[in-house]
Parts: sequence; structure tokens; C-alpha cells
Amino acid sequence: MKPIKSTLFNMIAALLAVATLSAAALGYVYQITKDPIAQAKDQKTLDAIREVVNAFDNNPFAEKTTVTTPDGKHRLELYPARENGTITSVAIKTFSDNGFGGKIELIIGMLMDGTITGYKVIEQKETPGLGTKIAEKKFADQFIGLNSYQNEFKLTKDGGEIDAVTGATISSKAVIDAVEKAIVTYKKFNAGATGHEE
Repeated sequence: MKPIKSTLFNMIAALLAVATLSAAALGYVYQITKDPIAQAKDQKTLDAIREVVNAFDNNPFAEKTTVTTPDGKHRLELYPARENGTITSVAIKTFSDNGFGGKIELIIGMLMDGTITGYKVIEQKETPGLGTKIAEKKFADQFIGLNSYQNEFKLTKDGGEIDAVTGATISSKAVIDAVEKAIVTYKKFNAGATGHEE
């Protein structure tokens, strides 16, 4: 068999064929994996909601609502937790783009009076052994019991009452940024319900 001549046209044609086949393969893989990936992400969110809110007898995920942040730049997902039909707490999916490794996503739980019941990190790319400690109890538990109407959310070095993760001030501040984003959005959602005026 006569070998194919190595010309510019033949090389471009070969590259196009490889690119087309690769794109088709990637498209096929995406189609068969997108639903399982989405379901796994939803389950991770639901598990986080269970960890940060009080007991509930509804399905907070089914009642998800989207609330625009007061500055109009972002939309956060809010999940109401009900007992006997009454909303007793909410979980808010919030984020910060200011992490050392980029975007940090977390679910924060709040009672209707604005008291934080906890948070759970669901996505982060922080430095292992340093920034990743924002997900550990020692740091996260400092937020439990703080009230969005009464407490300032700052690190102790900035005059607040939250100790930063040693060697990970940027990651620690990113969590506070995400929490504050959730708080101002919660206040917008809950305006007037508790007699607080913002």
C-alpha cells in the first residue's frame, strides 16, 4: 500500500478528524454522566442542609427558593425547614470568590431570629492541611450561636471574635465573606418577619 503523502492538507485533515472524534466522544461521555453528577451534587447539598438546620418534617430541597442579594449581583438558594407547617429555620447556599484557591461554597443554617446553627463547606480548593481546616469543627463551631442582628462577623485580628485558621487567614476571611453574603440575603428574605428593620 502506498504511504499517504505528508502534506499540509493531509495533516490538517488528520487533525480535524481527530478533533471531531474527540469532541463526539466527550459529548457522549457528558450526556451519560451529567444526570448522575447533578444527582450527586443535589444529594451533597441535601446532606449539608440536614447537618446545619434544626429538625424538620418537610423536604427543604423541594421548597427551594432563590433570593437575589441586596446588591443585585448574585442569587443565593434558600431552603426553608418546617415543623408542623411552620418555618423554624433556613439553610442558605452561599459562596465567596475570595478563597486562597478560588471559590468556596457552603451551606449555612439560621434560625428565624438570625441565630446561626452551623455551616458546612460543600466545595473548596484551599491548601490541604491549611485552608481546608475551614471545614473542621474547631473553626466552624465558632459561628454557632452568633446572631446576624447582634454580632459582627470579623476575625479577632480585625476586632471580632472569630479566630482565624492558623496560616490560613485568607481562607478564614473567605468563609466570613460567604457568611455575610448569606446574612444580608437572609435579612432581605426575612424583612419584617421578626420586627427587624434593615
